[in-house]
Amino acid sequence: MKNRVFLSPPHMSGKEIGYIEEVFASNYIAPVGAYIDRFENAIKKYTHTKNAVAVCNATSALHLALRVLGIKDSQVAVSTFTFIGSVNPLLYERNEPIFIDVDEYWHMDAGLLAQAIEENDIKAVILPHIYGQVADIEPIHKLCEQNGIYLLEDAAESLGAFYKGRHSGTFGKFGVYSFNGNKLLTTSSGGVLVGDDATLAEKAKFLSTQAKESEFVEYVHKEIGYNYRLSNILAAIGVAQMEVLEERVLKKREIFSWYQEFLDEEFMPELPDTRGTRWLTTLTFENKDPFAVMRKLEKHNIESRPVWRAMHRQPLFKDAKAYLNGRSDELFAKGLCLPSGTTLTKDQVRNICEVIESF
Repeated sequence: MKNRVFLSPPHMSGKEIGYIEEVFASNYIAPVGAYIDRFENAIKKYTHTKNAVAVCNATSALHLALRVLGIKDSQVAVSTFTFIGSVNPLLYERNEPIFIDVDEYWHMDAGLLAQAIEENDIKAVILPHIYGQVADIEPIHKLCEQNGIYLLEDAAESLGAFYKGRHSGTFGKFGVYSFNGNKLLTTSSGGVLVGDDATLAEKAKFLSTQAKESEFVEYVHKEIGYNYRLSNILAAIGVAQMEVLEERVLKKREIFSWYQEFLDEEFMPELPDTRGTRWLTTLTFENKDPFAVMRKLEKHNIESRPVWRAMHRQPLFKDAKAYLNGRSDELFAKGLCLPSGTTLTKDQVRNICEVIESF
């Protein structure tokens, strides 16, 4: 739409077309080819993880993590303030989600998680890092280690974010990243599963390619597999995007600083000793209705979006167990996501803020 300001539009590096042309020249456009290897290697090098498996999206990556760890028909704790993609894979394996409310940094509350662990037989914790920020990982990681619980990091939105100098997504048994069309790094769709256990990573790769037994020439299958592998074409886009990832992070943080300069509101806080990407600039209003602000921005052809409606408030999970402190409900009542695309100029941000302030 002409002159529309989108929430977080894709931004190409300029090298994508050249790499895609190489893919076509090689005739490997399916989920096999040199660019898949290059993309996985770029992820490993950047995040300092030992293994990476490129798949069609982060939801499938999370599903593969559950499969290879044998987490099924079990209780799994997950933050209630997240996207449904953090939770749906649990249902694929007939798991019961137990929802945990958030702390003052908008991420899983470790105290509530400790209570949930004490009162339930939790086999895994899915820890989402939202809006490009990171959760307070250490106390949650410690709880998982002490209780023999697998920690899975849903870092779909936070590639490029650090916790005490270490990448989000690299603390748990597995981490997942998303390359959806609106993410900091985009391949239009796509995801990566990362982890240090080579045997488990290889098992995930096997399951992602229909679980075809390699020792047979013909197609032989002994267990359920999935068509989850990323295509070589999309991997080529990912390689080009990885080359400008750090530049994108710095631009997102600059955009966030402009909003701080022009608006006197409460922005999503950043945990000390961390670096978020500020993938989306998010804030809460004390004296404005965020839905009314969103409607006014829309009249000016400016896209915005509510923050997550908590999972325990979704009709799908109306009977689910939840450990609550009221923060996720308060955030939904007050919060808004603002345009954060890396092509934004300071003047555009100023104009957006003027519309908000005029409300």
